[in-house]
Amino acid sequence: MHRRAERDSSERSRGLTADEQPIIAGETIAAISTPAGEGAIALVRISGVNAIEVADKIFRGKEKPSRFESHVQHFGEIVDGAERLIDQVMLSIHQAPASYTGEDLVEISCHGGMLVSGHVLEACLRAGARAARPGEFTERAFLNGKMDLTQAEAVIDLIRAKTDLALRSATEQLEGRLGEKIGKIRSEFISLLAHINASIDFPEEGIAPDEGEKLRVRLDSVAEEIAALLATADQGRILREGVRVVIYGATNAGKSSLLNQLLGYERVIVSETHGTTRDTIEEMINLRGVPIRLLDTAGLRTSASKLEREGIARTEKSLQTADLRLHIVDGNAPRPPHFEERADNGSEIVLLNKSDLPEHRDWEHFDTLRISCATGEGLPEVEKEILTRITKQNLKPESTVAINTRHRDCLRRALESCDRARTAMRDGLTTEYVAVDLNQALCAVGEVIGVVDVEQILDSVFGQFCIGK
Repeated sequence: MHRRAERDSSERSRGLTADEQPIIAGETIAAISTPAGEGAIALVRISGVNAIEVADKIFRGKEKPSRFESHVQHFGEIVDGAERLIDQVMLSIHQAPASYTGEDLVEISCHGGMLVSGHVLEACLRAGARAARPGEFTERAFLNGKMDLTQAEAVIDLIRAKTDLALRSATEQLEGRLGEKIGKIRSEFISLLAHINASIDFPEEGIAPDEGEKLRVRLDSVAEEIAALLATADQGRILREGVRVVIYGATNAGKSSLLNQLLGYERVIVSETHGTTRDTIEEMINLRGVPIRLLDTAGLRTSASKLEREGIARTEKSLQTADLRLHIVDGNAPRPPHFEERADNGSEIVLLNKSDLPEHRDWEHFDTLRISCATGEGLPEVEKEILTRITKQNLKPESTVAINTRHRDCLRRALESCDRARTAMRDGLTTEYVAVDLNQALCAVGEVIGVVDVEQILDSVFGQFCIGK
């Protein structure tokens, strides 16, 4: 059980904020699980040992929720302690362990106004529940063995998915595909360690550990599986965050106009006045299944304005972290004296804008894409070229199994431990030294799915969730 479940409940009286309150075993929690705002329906969840008892206190219908059959909805009313009607609702109970959290769970579907759903939640709290923290329902599902940690993280990936591929990746992770791969690697480490430790602890039994080439082959096989998962880290970043494409160039070259064209709507004000864009503007588009993060930046020029200089500094910083750069230049103007042709640079595309106007003779033999942000001419070719460059740089996610930053850190440490174990074997050290390194690798791999002491990472994982999830 998570450390917070083991703390004495007296800590609740120490002036902690809602987010700092420890989880107390047996506490019943409640929250609105649908987004804030108006809608047809809002969902209020109650989970914990007294969830059904809380529902009995606030629900008025043909019979009490404690008499309901599990997983069946019933029509009735939510009332406060004074029998004042709050709303007409549909209510269902989900008896443990056959529920999302693994505890007794109550779901109330009320009308979707912010005020009415807030009053329903208040009724739950007055009846004995406490307000849930972000991610606490899913955290309880993890703690109660309903899912491993990779599946819990997949829930938020599912919510945030921007493309079909990202959605499929999150769905497969939620189904346990990544967890299965990690579980297999962990089992192989356990098998290796069990054999080595048995030979160390019970020498009288004559158990001969795998040695030499045989042990090395087994270890290399596990290391290769870890390395293969680590290779999906960039794909995972792209699935979750998108390919970072930075639009830059001189002032009035057409950067904001290009952003508007790629988005398909007027996101940025376009003006003939130089230096109107002072900050970085970011938007996401779905380009044939690939999530693209477009960044419009401040125009590059020498400026006396402190505000514009700060914008230019941010442009330079964005360029350093870009996966792909779109350098847009004015084809109607002379070629800048320090302009460098970068057509062979795989991470940069030069776009000659204003093709609807006469082209300056300086660009006559310059081989690059010619576009018009005013008419849209050449924009399909730009999109095609962006996808081509993304594919060449292996930035296009092809596999739906892709690790996140936390997984990468755990697996990187596991691979380093494998390397140390291999070095110990090469140097002729005894199997005790090898076992120490393999045990560290086992612990690192276990952190991915949460089967070891992971108290330091749980808050980080579940803190990203919204209230009620």
